Amino acid sequence: MHRFLVSLFFLSTTTLAQHARTGTNNTREPFAHTFSIVARDEKTGDLAVGVQSHWFSVGTTVSWGEAGVGVVATQSFVNKSFGLRGLALLKKGKTAQQALDELLRTDEGRDVRQVAIADARGNVAVHTGKKCIDFAGHRKGKNYSVQANMMLTSKVPDAMAAAFEKNAGLPLPERVLSALNAAQGAGGDVRGRQSAVLLVVKGKATGAPWDENHVVDLRVDDADQPLRELERLLRTHRAYEHMNNGDLAIEKNDMKRAMQEYGAAMKQFPQNLEMQYWTAIALANTRQVPKAAGMLRAIYAKDANWRELTRRLPKVGLLTVSDADLKTLLQ
Repeated sequence: MHRFLVSLFFLSTTTLAQHARTGTNNTREPFAHTFSIVARDEKTGDLAVGVQSHWFSVGTTVSWGEAGVGVVATQSFVNKSFGLRGLALLKKGKTAQQALDELLRTDEGRDVRQVAIADARGNVAVHTGKKCIDFAGHRKGKNYSVQANMMLTSKVPDAMAAAFEKNAGLPLPERVLSALNAAQGAGGDVRGRQSAVLLVVKGKATGAPWDENHVVDLRVDDADQPLRELERLLRTHRAYEHMNNGDLAIEKNDMKRAMQEYGAAMKQFPQNLEMQYWTAIALANTRQVPKAAGMLRAIYAKDANWRELTRRLPKVGLLTVSDADLKTLLQ
């Protein structure tokens, strides 16, 4: 009798898991046992999803977001349709909880799902199925939810929540990373770690999705230390934000602002030749040719192709110096 009951339980659980992996369109869905956070920044309205998992390319599965709409994290025995369907429900005016209720109502695999939604109005909803693999759980706070399954310890959600609340003064991307690092510090995934993602979208749509939708969109698909790599990518992203701001300042002929932005970028990554190069070009365009020439000589010594680029810039108006100064810059 005991063997019969054990076998019956195994078969029912296996059948549920197999059904859950089939999804809503009879397509195989991936596992993504993991920890994640969905959050909204009260000051900016921006929305974020952060994830780490021992699963390849978790960012293609768990994290979903749209500017002015919301963010979704769908994990455990993943129903990927929850991402786009959840966002579509939010666009129709549903709250995060109403959207989540609708997704789960139509899903026979709800007991093995874990999903969280944050909408642009500040509402948050989360579900952890009763058959998610231990340790599994979630914590919901103001403007955020943290959720985890298949964790080494039961402390992960509390650690994530505490870190997110403690670091309220940080920008949203860095704040989300603090929660992910706290999860790993509390034990993380029982299997280890492999990939991570950080997605941030604007809280308000402006009608220009090419500018607004992905404020930050960073993925680490396969790494020994995915969170460490994600942090490096975020620092690089911040540096290139300064570079982009410098370029915009040049377009407006605001050379002082351009130099400030380029300088901030170089300070973060002093060995990056691209950042050094455009700073030198900005110096040359502000009649600081000797200083620019010194920087360029050091760059050419490391990679002569930058000298060839310098030759090409006057033709398109990106380098506005005399022929004599150009000769100096090419030495």
